[in-house]
Amino acid sequence: MSLITTFTRAWLTRSFKPFLFKNDYDKSLPFRDCEKLGLYVHIPFCKSVCTFCPYCKTVYNPKQCDRYIDALVKEIHKVGSQCEHKKETTSLYFGGGTPALIADRIDEIIEAINEHFIITEGIGVELHPDNVNVETLKKLKAAGVTKISIGIQSFLEKYQTILGRKKVDAQKLKEALSAVEFETVSMDLIFALPDQTYEDIKADVDTAFTSGANHVAIYPFIDFSFTKSKVKAMPKKQKKKLLDQITDYFNQKGYHRSSIWTFSNKKEAKYSSMTRDNFLGFGCSATSLLKAQFKINTFSVDEYCNRLDSDELPTSLTIRFSPRQRMVYYLFWTLYSMQLDERKFEEFFGVPLKKMYGIDFWLAQKLGFLTKENGIYSVTKKGAFYYHYYEQFYTLSYIDKMWGIMRKEAFPERIEF
Repeated sequence: MSLITTFTRAWLTRSFKPFLFKNDYDKSLPFRDCEKLGLYVHIPFCKSVCTFCPYCKTVYNPKQCDRYIDALVKEIHKVGSQCEHKKETTSLYFGGGTPALIADRIDEIIEAINEHFIITEGIGVELHPDNVNVETLKKLKAAGVTKISIGIQSFLEKYQTILGRKKVDAQKLKEALSAVEFETVSMDLIFALPDQTYEDIKADVDTAFTSGANHVAIYPFIDFSFTKSKVKAMPKKQKKKLLDQITDYFNQKGYHRSSIWTFSNKKEAKYSSMTRDNFLGFGCSATSLLKAQFKINTFSVDEYCNRLDSDELPTSLTIRFSPRQRMVYYLFWTLYSMQLDERKFEEFFGVPLKKMYGIDFWLAQKLGFLTKENGIYSVTKKGAFYYHYYEQFYTLSYIDKMWGIMRKEAFPERIEF
């Protein structure tokens, strides 16, 4: 594990107690009193598997996929029925994998969700560029989808080749997106690829917006140890210069920055499944974050289905947070949205932010990572880069290790960080 993440964990939790994930779980999940609850559904199937992609996925098989959707609906009803009344939630997001492969059954999943939850901020679905056609978009819109996110990665042929992706036809994208409109059309672009220049990123961003996007997400490339990708991440200084240049470009264009990685040409265009105080996840590898715990489902599609066929939850690992550990998780993902309201922290934890982390936030301001006005901390351009930089250490120290183990073991006994 990186010394940076080890030191940060010990400093912010004021303890050397590790983050401990164990093979146990609550049969009744304590989400009834959770405010600002989000929902996530994972669809692990893809027509082909990209070498650089770290997410839980498997090659599409129609019979296995139908069995999985049946199990997924069972999980939704099993968890949702634990609340005696419909629970208000902020949003529902479908990720993958390639959720469009189940477009013919997505209304069935949404119907199951609607039996137990009230969605107030819309439904989002991730799409592969190949699935952006009028027929598929109409099916999604008819099912209630209001937001889509398209995994472009890059429009440039040299990076499509590096990433093992097919050429993206920007004109066809534009035609399909013009025919079927959505509240948010986001496009994912990968940042910090080998020898990538400002002009490369700028070209991708401009093509995204002219092709129909009103929102883009620029994710840093991370070299996961368990993927087959041979692509290497960009050095720190080069990455910082590139991120500063593209951030300045967004500012010049008058675009709105809604999180560390996302920008939009309309302030109301938003797409993020992670910036929630609490969320429930359904499907293999899906996670659930509640007030005092975090749990993750098995990565095995077959074992996921077997658990639900036995009328059991597919939980693989659970961590039961200490108060400080939960605060660290809250701070990390809240600052991802570029702002932190100290009043909301106090509402959530029942204790002032200043009492728990006064010196830390004072130091962050002195170092130029944050500014503060009227009780709201805002992440600076410098702070955004170091969030990027730290997130890489966090990912390789925690997520890489956990996902690497869970890809091999459906139900490991424990994982300690």
